[in-house]
Amino acid sequence: MTLEPRHLEHLLREHAPRVLGAIIRKFRDFGASEDAVQEALLAAALQWPREGVPDDPRAWLIQVASRRITDHVRAEAARRHREELVVSLVPPELQLVLALDSDEVTGRDDALALLFTCCHPALTTASAIALTLRAVGGLTTAEIAKAFLVPEATMAQRISRAKQSIKSSGIPFQKPTPEESAQRLGTVLQVLYLIFNEGYTASSGPELHRTDLSGEAIRLMRLLHLLLPEDGEVAGLLALMLLTDARRKARTGPEGELIPLDVQDRSLWDAGMIAEGVALISATLSKGSVGMYQVQAAIAAVHDEAARAEDTDWPQVLALYEVLMRLSDNPMVELNHAIATAMVQGPEVGLALVKKLDAEGRLEGSHRLDAVRAHLLERAGRHAAAVVHYRKAAERTTSLPERNYLLTQAARLNDAGA
Repeated sequence: MTLEPRHLEHLLREHAPRVLGAIIRKFRDFGASEDAVQEALLAAALQWPREGVPDDPRAWLIQVASRRITDHVRAEAARRHREELVVSLVPPELQLVLALDSDEVTGRDDALALLFTCCHPALTTASAIALTLRAVGGLTTAEIAKAFLVPEATMAQRISRAKQSIKSSGIPFQKPTPEESAQRLGTVLQVLYLIFNEGYTASSGPELHRTDLSGEAIRLMRLLHLLLPEDGEVAGLLALMLLTDARRKARTGPEGELIPLDVQDRSLWDAGMIAEGVALISATLSKGSVGMYQVQAAIAAVHDEAARAEDTDWPQVLALYEVLMRLSDNPMVELNHAIATAMVQGPEVGLALVKKLDAEGRLEGSHRLDAVRAHLLERAGRHAAAVVHYRKAAERTTSLPERNYLLTQAARLNDAGA
C-alpha cells in the first residue's frame, strides 16, 4: 500500500509515547529507551512506505526498540568487559522478544504512566514540563525552548538533566498511587495544557494547527478524567480542550489562512464536542471549589453557546476573567481581560490596560501584545497606529498563518487610508 508522508508522521506520532512508555517500563532507563525508540521510529519511516504497515504497528515498534536497547546493552557490556551487567539489566526472556502488554481492558496506558513519571516531584516543575513535552508530546527541543522563552541550548541541557535525575533517583515506572496522583496533578495538567495549546495554535511552521498534539492531549485528558472523575480541575481542563477544539475547523480558510473568532462560520463548529464540554463544566462548577481551568472552560462555553459573535455575553466573559485573574498571576490572562474590558467598556479602556501590561514588561517580545493593541486601536478608529502594531506583531510571530493574517490586516487598513 502507498503510505503518504503526512499519514506516516501521524501514525508514528500516535504510537511513539506509548511505545516509549512500554520500553521504559521494561528496561528502566529513560535515556537509553528514548534512543532505542527513536531508532525504531526511523526504521519504520524507512520500511513501512516500502513494505506496508504491520498489522500491529505498536508491537512492531516495541519489538524493534527492545532489540536496539538489548544490542546497546550487550555492546556496552562487551566494551567494558563486564558481562554481568547484561545479566543484571536485561533478563534472558527480554533478550529474545519483549513481552507486550496490550490488554486494554486493564486500563493501563503506558503514555499516561510515562506522563506521571515525567512529572515526578524529584524534578523541578520547569524540567518536568520540558521532559514531558519532549517524551510524551513529541515537541522538538526548539519548540519547547520557544514555549519557555529560553535559548535552545539551555532547554537541551534542562531536558538532559531531567532524564539523568529520573535515572539516578530510581523512580519506578508504574501507575501512580492516589497520593502520587495528588502530588503531581498540578504539573500534569499544566503539561497537557501546554501540549494542547501547541497543537491548537502551533508556535511555528506553515500550519496553524498540529492536530496530532492537540488530539494526544485530549486523549490523555480523557484517560486522566477516567482515573480521577471527581477532580474538578481535571474535568475543567478536559472541558476547556473540547470547547476550544470544537472551533478548529472554522479557524482556517481554504488556503490555511487564519480566521478570527468573530468572523468564523459557526456552523462548522463541532456541536458534539461543545455539548460534551458544556455538560462537563456545568457538572463540575456545581460541586464547589473552582480552579483556573474550570473558569477558562466557562469562558469558552460562553463563546461557544453564542449563535453569533454579536450575541456573546461579554459582561459575563469579563466577570469570569476577573475571577480568573484572582486565581492566576498570568500576563496572558491579563491581556485577555483587557480584550473583554474593551468589549464592555470601550477600546480606549482596554488600551489603557494593555499599556499598563506593556510597561510591566511581562510580555516583552510577545507578538500577542502588539496584535491585541493593533486590534483595539483599529476599534478606536486609530488606523495608522493600528497598522504599525499589526506589522510589529507580524515581525515577532514565528507562525506563518498568524504572520499572514497580521500583514493582511495591516495592508487592509493601509489601503483604506490611502
